[in-house]
Amino acid sequence: MLEVAIDAALVRRLIALQFSHWRHLPVRPVDFGGWDNRTFHLGDEMTVRLPSAAAYALQVEKEHRWLPRLAPLLPLPIPVPLAMGVPAEAYPWHWSVYGWIEGETAKRERIADLSEFATELARFLVALKHVDATDGPAPGQHNFFRGGPLTVYDGETRQAISALGNRIDAGAATAVWEAALAAAWESPPVWFHGDVSRGNLLVENGRLRAVIDFGTSGVGDPSCDLAIAWTLFEGESRDTFRACIAADEATWARGRGWVLWKALITAAGHIDVAPAEIEESWRVIDAVLIDRERQA
Repeated sequence: MLEVAIDAALVRRLIALQFSHWRHLPVRPVDFGGWDNRTFHLGDEMTVRLPSAAAYALQVEKEHRWLPRLAPLLPLPIPVPLAMGVPAEAYPWHWSVYGWIEGETAKRERIADLSEFATELARFLVALKHVDATDGPAPGQHNFFRGGPLTVYDGETRQAISALGNRIDAGAATAVWEAALAAAWESPPVWFHGDVSRGNLLVENGRLRAVIDFGTSGVGDPSCDLAIAWTLFEGESRDTFRACIAADEATWARGRGWVLWKALITAAGHIDVAPAEIEESWRVIDAVLIDRERQA
């Protein structure tokens, strides 16, 4: 994999070279710059976002094409690109300048009412699903096949279950996974976000303020957007989210499959090298298995 050093100095050079009218603005890293992309403040009202690897660079032109079309149709702010940069200064991919959106990432202690938050998020995702999906980006390499059939991840999911051995209830995990595979999506494609996670939800004054990072968005099966039901919500808030988003049994089963896949491969990939980093994966796996048992 090509390694690229992305820092504030590189961003200053790129801005000076390609957008000289902004060269006087200070550049500094955001508090959490992400993994797929590195993000920097450009002055007080803009951000610069640079893909960290070739796989993520495929998302830049997609976002520039579609986010300005989606934004006016959604009930909450989303990032809107202001300019697209081109490869230069030994940086090999296209990159973006966006307007800055105020807010903090959605940690539980920042959310005033989790059920109300679940309702607001569900309304946003329902609105997104109702946007005309004609000619929208189908699942593919640009979003790691989110929105497509879960069979793409069958091999690595089963491998992760095997690798984790008796650290999990392998039988129950396999049952959840096979139920997700059996619940095929049979409806027309709709818009989905693709990575509805705490880090991509912004909170202000305890409420949902904005939804960011549409890099894995596309049109297809929206069940991948249900992962937040187990990574953030629980109990009443999870039930509220499901009711507001109107997820039927098959869609909910596929949602469990999506979040289980990610938790399993994360746990299996870090179990021997960074066990402290996968506490959240254990919690999510347990939540999914308990939810499946409760729904059975």
